[in-house]
Amino acid sequence: MARVGFIHDKLDIKFLVLYIMSRVVAPIDMPTLTDLTMCDEGVDYFAFAEAIHELVDTEHLALEDDRYSITEKGRKNGAICESSLPYSIRVKCDKNVAKLNSRLRRDAQVRSERIPRGDGTFTLVMALDDEHGNLLTIEMLAATEQQCDRLAEQFKAHPEQIYNGVLDVLLTDFDGKEQS
Repeated sequence: MARVGFIHDKLDIKFLVLYIMSRVVAPIDMPTLTDLTMCDEGVDYFAFAEAIHELVDTEHLALEDDRYSITEKGRKNGAICESSLPYSIRVKCDKNVAKLNSRLRRDAQVRSERIPRGDGTFTLVMALDDEHGNLLTIEMLAATEQQCDRLAEQFKAHPEQIYNGVLDVLLTDFDGKEQS
């Protein structure tokens, strides 16, 4: 049975991977890279897995903490070869990478860190940044690990609401009137 799609061999897969990796804004894990690369029916998973291994061995990709990033060598060689990828594949990749980059940027701007204390409680440090720097950092005491995780989860889900709520309280007089 003939394979469908534009990507047919390991070299094509390598070009595709380098194309994708040159456009992501942060290191990504293997499942994410797999999802992005399987954008064409012609991509064979086993050839893909081999291609990733070879790209790491040849130092086109770096693997650190189970996350892949492109090296300068990979960026340079990928740029030379990216025009060999079909236009329709590049458009599809660009669309998928744009969605991922949006999520990666948000994850980088909304952070939390759990710090154990000697008494069995935790300090939860939550930070919200924008493109100009830090907007808000809050440290809170959490009685249990579960409470700490729940607070961090809610902060990541609603950072803008929390920021606006803090601003609202800080800008309101105790008599209920908003200050200017």
